[in-house]
Amino acid sequence: MSAPLRRLIPDAFTAWLLCTVALASVLPCQGQTAQVLGKVTVAAIGLLFFLHGAKLSREAMLSGLTNWRLHLVVLASTFVMFPLLGLAMKPVVSGVLPPELYVGILFLCTLPSTVQSSIAFTSMARGNVAAAVCSASASNFVGIFVTPLLVGMLIVQGASVPGGSPLDAVLSIVEQLLLPFLAGQFLRPWIGAWVDRHKPMLKIVDQGSILLVVYTAFSESVNEGLWHKLSLSSLLSLGLLCCVLLAIALGLATLISRRLGFSREDEITIVFCGSKKSLASGVPMAKVLFAPSALGMVILPVMLFHQIQLMVCAVLAARWAQRKPLS
Repeated sequence: MSAPLRRLIPDAFTAWLLCTVALASVLPCQGQTAQVLGKVTVAAIGLLFFLHGAKLSREAMLSGLTNWRLHLVVLASTFVMFPLLGLAMKPVVSGVLPPELYVGILFLCTLPSTVQSSIAFTSMARGNVAAAVCSASASNFVGIFVTPLLVGMLIVQGASVPGGSPLDAVLSIVEQLLLPFLAGQFLRPWIGAWVDRHKPMLKIVDQGSILLVVYTAFSESVNEGLWHKLSLSSLLSLGLLCCVLLAIALGLATLISRRLGFSREDEITIVFCGSKKSLASGVPMAKVLFAPSALGMVILPVMLFHQIQLMVCAVLAARWAQRKPLS
């Protein structure tokens, strides 16, 4: 089997996500167990962002800062283009999807870009890797502040932060996500080498934290009747809308980068960093921003878009990797 075809097969983490959703559907946590897991989940999210801070090399992030035009395009694509596309989809979505799933699509559109996969695909496609490291990292840092503000502006209902205002959402994100991230960055000079040596083990912590959030989120939603509200036709329609959203984002990112005269290497970076959405950041943010009963519907579009973007971008990266170098 060729490499592009192998990348179309869902990875192990996606399989674990599906198993977690299935487990929550059959054996959802309830009562005291749900309360204990809720507290464990909060601690796991803090650990997740602490490790993100400890893993991020400031030197690698600063190395691509000079290409400011590229970074502005990526940020505009992530936090301006996507939310506008989400709003533009409302007439199409109305009557096709439950309102809660449209909230999930809007939330998806407010999320920052991925870090690891954006950099990996950019490297595979022979793009500007240094700029990809900087753009993807900056997108996640900016998203800590911008995503809750966008959620407050675009999504009137569903926010669970005290008072429900965008400022309260930002403060909640800062407290639960940014402070652990900054602590990891502060301690990197002392623990960075150890973190770099144990990346496979820490990957398990990263993914385990996300799986725990998914389990508790879907458990609460199942207890609230998630699968009675969501039909197979709605699920298929959601998958189609995610495909359309990704296709438009990829097309616009390509068109804009060419109109602005970027090199092919920079274009690749813009396309991958500007069209992807982070599951690793999205699931913890949803846990902070939304009521527990709404979490299942909110993170379902994020999970689906995550797998679709990986498969599509793998094919694009393989195609770009085969191009002939410029003489």
